[in-house]
Amino acid sequence: MATTRADLDGASGTRPRTRAAASGVLAVASGLGVSHLVAGIVGPSSSPLVAVGSRAVDVVPGPLKEWAVSVFGTADKAVLIGVALVVTLGLGAVVGVVWQRSVRLGVVAGGLLALVALAAAALDPGRRLLWWLPALVAFGVAAWGLTRLSASTEVVDAASRRRFFRMGVGLGALGVAGWVLGEGVRSVVAAVPGVGRPRVTLPPRSSAPLPVGLEAEVPGLSAFVTPASEFFRIDTALAVPQVDAATWKLSVSGLVDRPFTLGWDELLAMDAIEKNVTLACVSNDVGGPLIGSARWLGVRTSELLARAGVQAGADMVLGRSVDGFTVSAPLAALLDGRGALVAYGMNGEALTAEHGYPARLLTPGLYGFVGATKWLIGLEVTTYASAQAYWTQRGWAAQAPMKGGSRIEVPRGSSRVPVGTVKVGGAAWAPEVGVRAVQVRVDGGPWLDATLGPDAGVQFWRQWVYMWDAAAGEHRLQVRVVDANGVAQDETMATPFPDGASGLHTVAVVVG
Repeated sequence: MATTRADLDGASGTRPRTRAAASGVLAVASGLGVSHLVAGIVGPSSSPLVAVGSRAVDVVPGPLKEWAVSVFGTADKAVLIGVALVVTLGLGAVVGVVWQRSVRLGVVAGGLLALVALAAAALDPGRRLLWWLPALVAFGVAAWGLTRLSASTEVVDAASRRRFFRMGVGLGALGVAGWVLGEGVRSVVAAVPGVGRPRVTLPPRSSAPLPVGLEAEVPGLSAFVTPASEFFRIDTALAVPQVDAATWKLSVSGLVDRPFTLGWDELLAMDAIEKNVTLACVSNDVGGPLIGSARWLGVRTSELLARAGVQAGADMVLGRSVDGFTVSAPLAALLDGRGALVAYGMNGEALTAEHGYPARLLTPGLYGFVGATKWLIGLEVTTYASAQAYWTQRGWAAQAPMKGGSRIEVPRGSSRVPVGTVKVGGAAWAPEVGVRAVQVRVDGGPWLDATLGPDAGVQFWRQWVYMWDAAAGEHRLQVRVVDANGVAQDETMATPFPDGASGLHTVAVVVG
């Protein structure tokens, strides 16, 4: 004779509660997967996990974000999505147990989860027309799944267990398939010309080709010019905004005499320049990977601001992204001769969506969080006294010139190298001034000059190599940059918060 849920509840409700919790997890997983697929079509940022995760990014304290970037690097977004998934599935288990006791209360509990996702999507500044659809799809699919699975918890026998297993596997597979297909759809949409990987004709380039780097001579050395596919990406967007150049507009407003708005074609028609610039994230630790160098193409910010007519008293320009993110760039840095750009090209190609297509603000000599706004839609001329950008509101510095630095890339820390001549190499940078020398020391000894690689301008890093006569044993290698003014790199150890890390990159190696 079959055992009913009531029979088990009278003795031990552990088994039906476990099955009910599993039902909730599987149902919610299927809802999340299918809704992610729908979001891939109507707008990736409206996927419930992405929407909730994005709003979580906005409220997480700055030090916690800094810890996440320092620990997980460019994988921080995947980790956040994973955490959001675990939490949501845990709440799904609770919904499943509540549903077992009362379908009506279960619907309410599930509805509250859907409302959270709906509210998160509604708060997205870049939301699209059907932003509300994925959250409703998630609720509908999850409710359908729980209804089907809950029937199998009423009677506990061999047949019901097989039925539950089959349905559970099916719902789990539905969730995984939905997520994978959603990612595929997102990638296909991003590949549509004019959106993610645009096919646009850039203005002709006048600059001479960049020199050949040392990477072919020193295996393991970073490329002199960082390919877009390898360029670091640190931002607050869990889903890369997909902006259509045909409808994109850039406004220049605020403390100006002649505010204006221009479109993509007008931007391309303006005089363009190319700048060789090394860009770093303020979260980059000493010797860290969050730095890259590229040739950027765009329009001078000074030209745009001159057209607008900046009023007296302004000292800051608030760059605004399509997703609401803001950056506070010093007005002086956008007007002086360093070559700040509204950039739309990178290494001879249009920007990719990941790096800010169709246009981004790029300010040489400043960390990205105060000088580089991706997916740029607005430049508001204002003052530091009257406005604060995203990261400044969270305790980071209002102004942050990029610090000179250097790193050892070859040999890697804790590696073993043979006795004899060993190539030690890496990269060094001294923004706004340029690199005069790179020096290496072994085991705290004297500083010895390395050989510098090609020079692409003061805003671009320099590769370097030092031929080390390595003796057997354990050794400690350090590097420093000396800028064109003769100022050596700051050896004071400092963490990235609030205006960038400092100190000497040190690696330990074993010889022999």
